[in-house]
Amino acid sequence: MRRRLPIVTVALVLVVAVVALGTVAGIRWWSDAHRTDLERAASYAPEGAQRLLWTDWAAVRAEVGVRLDGSSSGEQVRELLDKGYDRDLTSASALVQSAPVLQSRFGFSPATADWELFAQSEVGAVVIIGMPDDTDFGDLADRLEGSGFTRPEEDDGVWLGGDRLLPTLGTDLTPELQFVALDAGRHLVLTSDRADYLERTVAGLGDGDLPAGVDDVVSASGDPVSASVYDGPYACGALAMSQADATDEAEGEQLVERAGGVDPITGFAMSVQPDGNVRVALGFENDDQARHNAESRSALASGPAPGQGGDFGDRFSVASSTAEGRVVRLDLVPRQGTYVLSDLSTGPVLFATC
Repeated sequence: MRRRLPIVTVALVLVVAVVALGTVAGIRWWSDAHRTDLERAASYAPEGAQRLLWTDWAAVRAEVGVRLDGSSSGEQVRELLDKGYDRDLTSASALVQSAPVLQSRFGFSPATADWELFAQSEVGAVVIIGMPDDTDFGDLADRLEGSGFTRPEEDDGVWLGGDRLLPTLGTDLTPELQFVALDAGRHLVLTSDRADYLERTVAGLGDGDLPAGVDDVVSASGDPVSASVYDGPYACGALAMSQADATDEAEGEQLVERAGGVDPITGFAMSVQPDGNVRVALGFENDDQARHNAESRSALASGPAPGQGGDFGDRFSVASSTAEGRVVRLDLVPRQGTYVLSDLSTGPVLFATC
């Protein structure tokens, strides 16, 4: 005969379970509340994302002193983009060329979005757009339907457009706008040039984990206005000195040897900070590698720039080089009139070499 637990014991077990669940929920809430916008956006990136391009549109509008809303004209949007370009704040965006049409036809654009994250993997790419909390997603749906997109059966399904629809809406629209998904609960708009990839992204939204090296450099980037983030293998290809001609590549090898050598990076991030300075975060396998590379990478970033031309000192000064855990952080002060992020987020870049 089974013995029944005393009522007091059952009640105690229930209380402990409720407290445990509350503690877990509290930890999750605290963790989310203390993440930057970039960290929160990166958590939505699909599994296997190798390249993340970030633009904080709310910060860009504030930085350039342009106030816009849903009724702003295409010309006003272009003013935002022109001023943002002059400050090197828009080079990471996938939506710049499409912005005026987005503003007039889609109901979302750099004029109204909070932020934008372009995430690319080996099998696809997606644009994730964070919208303000008061966004009317019913209106966005009506605009998409009015523009010719096919409404999905489910609210969180994929709106079907395609390469034949976009040219009828305007010129210079990026193919990444062919298919759209709306997530009113998270205040997100997602777009892609592939319906199947977008469906998988929506189904797994927030479930994927970034590679450790990418997670490290995203956290080290703070709350940037604009950023380019790569995992180790992508960075080692996109920023490799092998892209330079043979003479520059040989010079680069000599400079690396003089600097004391470098270790492979596990993640790379270059970002424009709110103060206008540029931060580079480089991830490594362990703390010892980071400490060694803090010195060698600083030396490389302070000297000649084979493959880019001239010296890095023509573009910026190195304010500091520090190692914290597995991450090296270089704080750069751009020279007036230079475009450090847009110039150096593609290779070859000696101080980011593998």
